[in-house]
Amino acid sequence: MSTFSKEIQRDSKTNLELLERDLSLKQLQINRLLEVTQAINNNLAAEALFKIYRSILGWEMKINKMALFIIEENWICATSIGFDESTPLDYIDFELLKYERMTNLLDNEHPIIGQFDIIIPVYHKNEAIAFALIGNLDADEDMYEKIRFITTITNIIAVAIENKRLFNRQLEQEMIKKEMQLAKQMQNLLIPTELPHNKNYELDGIYMPHSSVGGDYFDFIKFNDDEFVFCIADVSGKGVAAALLMANFQANLQSLIVQRLEAEEFIQRLNKSILKITKGDKFLTFFYGEYNIKTKELAYVNAGHNPPVLVTNGEVTLLDKGCTILGIFDKIPTIELGKLTLEKDALIINYTDGLTDLQNESEDYFDVSLLSDFALANCDTNAEDFNNRLLSNIRKFKGKMTFPDDISVLTCKIFNKKTKSNDD
Repeated sequence: MSTFSKEIQRDSKTNLELLERDLSLKQLQINRLLEVTQAINNNLAAEALFKIYRSILGWEMKINKMALFIIEENWICATSIGFDESTPLDYIDFELLKYERMTNLLDNEHPIIGQFDIIIPVYHKNEAIAFALIGNLDADEDMYEKIRFITTITNIIAVAIENKRLFNRQLEQEMIKKEMQLAKQMQNLLIPTELPHNKNYELDGIYMPHSSVGGDYFDFIKFNDDEFVFCIADVSGKGVAAALLMANFQANLQSLIVQRLEAEEFIQRLNKSILKITKGDKFLTFFYGEYNIKTKELAYVNAGHNPPVLVTNGEVTLLDKGCTILGIFDKIPTIELGKLTLEKDALIINYTDGLTDLQNESEDYFDVSLLSDFALANCDTNAEDFNNRLLSNIRKFKGKMTFPDDISVLTCKIFNKKTKSNDD
């Protein structure tokens, strides 16, 4: 056989070996992709996917230095080879986020990232979700193909983990939503849905929490045929924390108010019960009025609450006598009991600050003067009609602006019209 023929045979054998090696690598890659896909389809835990990823890179790709960083609340090292995962990762996010494509790290001086040769970023919907760092690379003939495969497998694993994270977050949100719906149902049980309408008085309420639950509360308690109490309260803040405090406050209020304590003792004990729960971290504003049909006397205490608007005999009075807010001081310094005699029909509008904090598109507030004017103009209506008109008015007032806070209104109409005697 000639030398030329031998060279051709040798080249053919070499090419065949290269093709066989390339085919073997491709087959290996396909098998590993199938393995990863099957693991994802079987909904394996993230830890199992990371184990497969580490095995592929370590055993199959012969990578002896690797770190995979993923985003949870912060960037963490999810799995690694030849890297100490306990290494502090302070400020690594700023360095990682500099990279948007596969990059050589030869010039990087970061104490962690500088340990590696290349970085492979994974972005999902324009958000960085993972970074694979590969080190100690050997310049062999298959290195380019290995890097391509590592990039592919990193993307598949990272997106699968991100989808798991998003799915779990969705499940948590659904659970929270259901819990909030339950909390809303429970809170609605605390707010009276049926208020009295009789010849002596009538009440009607508006309850509009800013979210599913809120920190507003109002109530009506009848002592006997001649005496009743109405009240309104507002916890600082919004949402679940405010709602929980309000539920506890309602229980304490119901327990104390039926004891018919003197006003000062009642307020002091109510304040103490709130302070015991909140440790001074939250406070509560509160107004309660007690009315006697026979004596026509209204006694009240305003504990730092928005002064209710009283309209009677064509005049407006703000019910502002009382004390400071509840839940801040160990003992309320001074408490002033307000007293009025209502000789004629009266309209009392109790409300939380969500009403007067309402702004229109000109940044004007629906303040107490506007509320007073509205009450004076509509005081001849019954309580339900008054509230319906008020709702219509504030919606028209705010225009396209949103409601900034919980809004609650308890409207109380008291009838004191004198009946003609037989001698008239």
